[in-house]
Amino acid sequence: MSHTVLPRTRTVLPHTGPAPAPRGRIGAGFSPVPHRYHLYLCADCPSSQQVTAALAALGPADSITATVLGTDPRSAEYAALRLAYEATGHHFDGALTVPALVDTWSGRVVSDHTPDILDDLRLLAGHPAFRAGA
Repeated sequence: MSHTVLPRTRTVLPHTGPAPAPRGRIGAGFSPVPHRYHLYLCADCPSSQQVTAALAALGPADSITATVLGTDPRSAEYAALRLAYEATGHHFDGALTVPALVDTWSGRVVSDHTPDILDDLRLLAGHPAFRAGA
C-alpha cells in the first residue's frame, strides 16, 4: 500500500542521523483516549481515502479530528504536519507523508503507515471509551 509524499516546504535542517519511521501503535505506547488523535489526509490520495472511509464506517469520527491538506505547501496545515514530524524525530528532514496519525498530547506522529492506522482505528472503534460517546 502506498502513501502520498508531499512537497518539501522549507530548507533542510542539518542531518543528525536517519529519520525514524513513525510506526507507533495505539495501545502500545499511545493510549486509546477519545479526542487525543488527529489525522492528516490528502483528498486525492487513495490511502487517505481508505482511512476516511474507515473512520466514517467504524464510528470514532466524533473523537478523532482530521485535516485534509490543500495544494499550498506553505499553508498552516502543512506547517502543523511538519512540526509533528519534527517532534517525532529531532531535525527530521524526511518527506512529509499522508495519511498521518498524530498524537495531539505529545505533538508527535504516531504512524504514517496506512495498514497500522486502519488497525488502530478498528481498535479505537471497539474501545469502551469510544463506544460510550466520550
